[in-house]
Formats: sequence, C-alpha cells, structure tokens
Amino acid sequence: MTNNPFWHSDNIILPPYPRGFHIITQDILDALPQIRNVEVGLLHLWLQHTSASLTVNENADPSVRTDLESFFNHTVKEDSAYFIHTYEGSDDMPAHIKSSIMGCEVTIPVQQGKLQLGTWQGITLGEHRNQGGARRIVATLQGVLR
Repeated sequence: MTNNPFWHSDNIILPPYPRGFHIITQDILDALPQIRNVEVGLLHLWLQHTSASLTVNENADPSVRTDLESFFNHTVKEDSAYFIHTYEGSDDMPAHIKSSIMGCEVTIPVQQGKLQLGTWQGITLGEHRNQGGARRIVATLQGVLR
C-alpha cells in the first residue's frame, strides 16, 4: 500500500426507471472505474432527490424488490385524504414519505479495488414516482490508492 490519499467526486445521471426498486450496482461501477485503483477506502453515494431513495439490499431474487414495492404501497397509501402536498399527483407526498423512510444515501467500503458488498447485496434505487425521470447521484470516493 502506497499511503497515497485519493479523493474523487463525480455526478452520475441514472436514466429514468419505472416505479419500483432497481439494482443499480453496475451503473455505479461503470461510472466510477477509479474504484479499481483504491486499495482501501469508502464510496459515498448521495441521491439528489426527495421522491426516490437508495439502499443496499438483495440483488439475486427479484421478488424481494417486488415485495419492497408492495410493502411501501400498502404502508404509505396514495390518495389519502389528509395529504395536502399533492401538486404533482397522488404519488407526490407518498414518494416523499418513502424517500424519508428509506434514505437518500449509502456508504460502502472499498478494498483491493472492489466494493465490499456481500454475496447477495446490491445497490438499489427506490423509484417512488410513477414518472420520476432521470435521477442524479453525487458519488464521492475516498481512500488510499493501490
């Protein structure tokens, strides 16, 4: 290890995804080839939106993502009479609530040029709008170069 401190920041634009939960691990890796050069460090991802979310979860069985969507739709119902913030449709306020529950950031360790995700883990985008559009992530990679 060279003890050479390294910082890199980049903006990643994800294409529009349909409502639901989507594995974006490969999108992140494709946008940040610099990860391969990091011996030890951290990758911080910050989603710049209030109606989508980021999490690390199951990456193998798609039924997990379907169940997550079902749970959140059951728990945070659209067309609730007490919602005031519905300017952009019935999914507007529920999307903000889901984003607040899930969060908009993840931090993942990097070792020997690889994200240290578990065998069945992937970076997941929660798209909580029917028409969310492209999503922007600020990625900050810090560590020591190999």
